[in-house]
Amino acid sequence: MDEQDRVAAFVAEYGLETDLAYRVLDLESEVGEVAKEVATSTDYGEDPDAAAIATDEVGDALFALLALADAADIDADAALDESLAKYESRIESSGDAGSGQ
Repeated sequence: MDEQDRVAAFVAEYGLETDLAYRVLDLESEVGEVAKEVATSTDYGEDPDAAAIATDEVGDALFALLALADAADIDADAALDESLAKYESRIESSGDAGSGQ
């Protein structure tokens, strides 16, 4: 995935390498920022139609996820293909993408 390569190059260029555990915590933090934006923009669920997320917050979460994939030596493109195939199989067998758990 070109995006994963871009993130890996950025991390290397700026000396941002870190251990896998930190990458997981960073991802959790960035996804939390997205959730916070939705919570505050909807007045904590009072106005769901007002949900808004800043583009850069989604970008931060994507950066954190791709940096995590790289740190875990996982090809993000292959992981996405695997996930889509899993969801497709579920939909074909049960009519629902959820795991049912």
